[in-house]
Amino acid sequence: MKRKHKRYSRPKRPFDKARIEEEGVIREKYGLKNKREIWKADAKVAVMRQKAKKLIKALPEDKNVLFSRLQKVGLKVSSISDVLGLNKTDYLERRLQTIVLRKGLAPTIKTARQMITHKKVLVNGAVVDSPSYIVPVSYENKITKKGKIKEATE
Repeated sequence: MKRKHKRYSRPKRPFDKARIEEEGVIREKYGLKNKREIWKADAKVAVMRQKAKKLIKALPEDKNVLFSRLQKVGLKVSSISDVLGLNKTDYLERRLQTIVLRKGLAPTIKTARQMITHKKVLVNGAVVDSPSYIVPVSYENKITKKGKIKEATE
C-alpha cells in the first residue's frame, strides 16, 4: 500500500494569537470541521502561486493553460498578478459545502455539510459526499438535492 503524504503544513508559530483568531473566524464562516481544512486550502493556493511564479517568464500559451484551468475551477484570474493575489478564502468559496449554502439548498453552513456527508446532494446527477469537493463552474448549476421518488400505488 502506498503511503499517504500530508497535503498541508502546520503553522510555524502554533500559538500566534492573531492567526488563531483569524482561523476561528474562517472556520465559523465556512463551517469547517477543523483548522486542518484551512491549512489544506492554504497549501493548495500556495501551489497555484508557485506555478504562477514559474510561468512569469514563460510563453503566453503556457500562461493561458494555467489561467484556463483555474477559470474552470471558478477562480477569476486573467493574469499572473491575479493568481499571486489569490488567498485561502477564494479557494474556500469554491467548496461544495459553501455553494450548497449559497444556492439556498440548506439553511445553514453546518446543515449543508451534514446534507453532503449524508449523501443528500447530487452534483451533475452523481452523489458527492465530500464537503471539500471543489465544484467546477460547469457543474455549479447542476447541484441538486436528492428527493424521494414516491411511486403511485394503484
